[in-house]
Amino acid sequence: MTETAQQGRPEPEGVGSTEGRTLDKGSAGGSGRKALGDPASRGRTTIADGVVEKIAGLAARDVVGVHAMGTGLSRTFGAVRDRVPGGRGSVSRGVKAEVGEVQTALDLDIVVDYGVSIVDVARAVRENVIAAVERMTGLEVVEVNVAVGDVKLPDEEDDDEREQRVQ
Repeated sequence: MTETAQQGRPEPEGVGSTEGRTLDKGSAGGSGRKALGDPASRGRTTIADGVVEKIAGLAARDVVGVHAMGTGLSRTFGAVRDRVPGGRGSVSRGVKAEVGEVQTALDLDIVVDYGVSIVDVARAVRENVIAAVERMTGLEVVEVNVAVGDVKLPDEEDDDEREQRVQ
């Protein structure tokens, strides 16, 4: 207790015990100045779905055995968009995120290379995506659903190569 409380007067709010708060350098407990706490807790951070989708898309593409992301139609439109001057490839193609305040759930559509274990690739994608999203955003990833929509055969052309010949 402080001297003020010992003399029978109530303590002003923010004075007395320092438990659960920090004092600024040079401020005394009895100065009447209320400490605001950790700067990291002063405000709110929101993360857009698109940010999480980009992080997850890049993390999934890093996994050996993932040939491409997205369904056939989205890959075709993406290949056309990449050819347009000023157009950029979408790193979030094939990724859908639902972001809450502290958690997120992800759906990924992937194309795997022929000959790889789909189960192992899906597991590696989940692990890589969860690690990247949680590390970079601080959100808890509650689920990562992986849908394998196609297998890239060794003798098949990529959608990108097909689009170049059509033009």
